[in-house]
Amino acid sequence: MTTDAAGPLESVASARRALGEGRVSSAELVEAALSRAQERVALSAVVGVRPTRAREAAAASDARRAAGEALSPLDGVPLLLKDNMVVRGEPTTCGSRILEGFVSPYDAGVVERLQQGGAVILGRCNMDEFAMGSSTENSCFGPAHNPWDPTRSCGGSSGGSAASVAAGIVPAALGSDTGGSIRQPAAFCGVTGLKPTYGRVSRWGLVAFASSLDQIGPLTRSAADAADLLAVIAGHDPRDSTSLPEPVPDYAAALDGDVSGLTIGLPRECFVEEGVEPGVLASVRAAVEELSAAGAKLVEISLPHTAHAIATYYLIATAEASSNLSRFDGVRYGRRAAGADDIDELYRRSRSEGFGAEVKRRILLGTYVLSAGYYDAYYRRAQQVRTLLRRDFDAAFERCDLIATPTTPELAFPLGEKSGDPVTMYLSDIYTVTANLVGAPGISIPCAPVDGMPVGLQLLGRRLDEATLLRAADAFQRRTDFHEQRPPGPPEDPT
Repeated sequence: MTTDAAGPLESVASARRALGEGRVSSAELVEAALSRAQERVALSAVVGVRPTRAREAAAASDARRAAGEALSPLDGVPLLLKDNMVVRGEPTTCGSRILEGFVSPYDAGVVERLQQGGAVILGRCNMDEFAMGSSTENSCFGPAHNPWDPTRSCGGSSGGSAASVAAGIVPAALGSDTGGSIRQPAAFCGVTGLKPTYGRVSRWGLVAFASSLDQIGPLTRSAADAADLLAVIAGHDPRDSTSLPEPVPDYAAALDGDVSGLTIGLPRECFVEEGVEPGVLASVRAAVEELSAAGAKLVEISLPHTAHAIATYYLIATAEASSNLSRFDGVRYGRRAAGADDIDELYRRSRSEGFGAEVKRRILLGTYVLSAGYYDAYYRRAQQVRTLLRRDFDAAFERCDLIATPTTPELAFPLGEKSGDPVTMYLSDIYTVTANLVGAPGISIPCAPVDGMPVGLQLLGRRLDEATLLRAADAFQRRTDFHEQRPPGPPEDPT
């Protein structure tokens, strides 16, 4: 049946409903998504599409539906992946020149699960190089743009994934979150972004930035869509030594619209006016009051070591990045410098030519903090503070079920505004890095916009309790329509 697929592309729920009612086919959804990707090419959110394989997957989904087979909630729905998740026989660049020419010999664990669930992988999204950034400006493909205002950042490092969902190219995308790289772009682009518990989703086939912090998660229109996507990608993977052998709950069943009986903690360290744009703080406070009106109890709590979170994160993350990125040496795969006289020159030139400035900065920082004489002063001490942060969260969750904070301290900033000041850029993650350091799940959902730009409310939960997180987020979205608001149509070319 031929129909306009624009409506079904607005969310996973609308796509599933339209497919189930026979109003649209998966093949038509894929064609509409490919067309939208082309219409919105100026956003630089999508850096590669796979039309042939996507059409084949859509045809297979339509055949299953016609045969009356049992289908997953994602069957036939087009999705995009952040460009750091490998797909067999296709390039993965991580937004870096050093991976030019690399083609993966295997599928990531999440790709396998998506394909088993019948989802149609449309292509790859732009990102900060090796996921190192908060603006998607550190990319060999150039910066991605915010659909709400293409002169502003869409956040990072999963900015292309968030922008693709916000712009209506696809109803959902996968990102990765090392210090806020799903939640911060979600806040800037007005979509829902979920970072699951560390170990809940397999990292097999995710190109590592910081192995004790990285986690894959969904970017969607709503908490209900995020629940459907998480149900498909979550679960134990024996190939990932950090994957948790825990059962996956029925997340959709937890979405009952009721938050009565839940206690939400408000950290006094996160609701101070210093360092936060007044409009952002007011919007988040109003969102918290909406949850209170829905029946949740609000209590003030303290996370006393929050002030040390950014320093702790950037010591641990850069140290792990220094180790992980040593594999990109110009010998085994990716870019190889031409005309090198010896192996040392090959290493030096390949890495100098292939890595961008931010990646080099973090490798240097990480190598320094791991070096003899500085390991105890920096890296070991950072791990000790990480333990204190975990204890802060454990103590807080004795008094509450969820923790609420702003997702970011500001609205989406103009492109280029912070690229020359790394420390200011790093502070964009002040509210998000703690969840990665302690391994807790977190979600960002849209609340009242300010000056026409989205604002994010962050909710943090106990480890492995994504169900409660999604329940509260869904309850908020049932009472508000901020997640249904859309940016303007295709923008003028911002370049």
